[in-house]
Amino acid sequence: MELSDLQVFRAVVQTGGIVRAAESLHRAQSSVTARIQALEEKLAAPLFIREGRRLQLAPAGRVLLQYADRLLDLAKEATEAVKLDQPSGVLRLGAMESTAAVRLPRPLGKFHDAHPDVTLELYIGDPTDHTRQVLNGELDAALIAIAASDKRLASVPVYEEEMVLISEAKHPPIASPRDVQARTLLVFHPGCPHRKRFEDWFARAHVVPRQMVEVGSYHAILGCVAIGMGVALVPASVLGTYAERARLGVHALSARFRYAHTRLIWRKDAPQAKITALRQVLAPQ
Repeated sequence: MELSDLQVFRAVVQTGGIVRAAESLHRAQSSVTARIQALEEKLAAPLFIREGRRLQLAPAGRVLLQYADRLLDLAKEATEAVKLDQPSGVLRLGAMESTAAVRLPRPLGKFHDAHPDVTLELYIGDPTDHTRQVLNGELDAALIAIAASDKRLASVPVYEEEMVLISEAKHPPIASPRDVQARTLLVFHPGCPHRKRFEDWFARAHVVPRQMVEVGSYHAILGCVAIGMGVALVPASVLGTYAERARLGVHALSARFRYAHTRLIWRKDAPQAKITALRQVLAPQ
């Protein structure tokens, strides 16, 4: 069965007859009639019930139409997917929670405007998991704040985040871990690179936190810090999204711990059109 046969068949169904199908396909009526008859012979089943010039789908025709729609749509998708010079299909992007919340809304909006036919899927999670998913082909690209040493990956720097220590507003100035009063740290899951940076800051000063409380989002962390539950290490860009900023004390870190670099990674052998288009909108901010 040829795809062209299915195209003719679907055109007859959609237009309601041979004459209009021939017009839409820019074919002679006799050609369309011959293709339908040949298709019926191949399938050994009538596809239409003929009532004068009117055609109604026969039971076999209804079944075939479902498969014709799926096969023709899949053929179109496959054709678009191999066009390496133009973004197409689905772009699956991984990012950390802070990056997704603060950095991505505007550039992804620009991407959608420029490439409306590309479906964007954004996955929030751990940079280590996202690196593995890019390597496995489960994601097309990811924004990570950890080193990407695998030779199969390409990467470019995108954002430089200034990390700040936050406390409740009345907390005295903090210059080192010894200045933290409660020593309760509000952190993400163990795979979070910002948590690792926070732990390293304490370890370098030979100070052991009294308690580490895992929290699921930056807005939750900001709220918990504001009421005095503990301290946290967050990207400074996140603070601009918090309505009760005045309830927080912000403390600068030493140069060694102050800056985190976010990189865009992708497989070197992946189709480049989508990645190139994404890089164009992810200008450093």
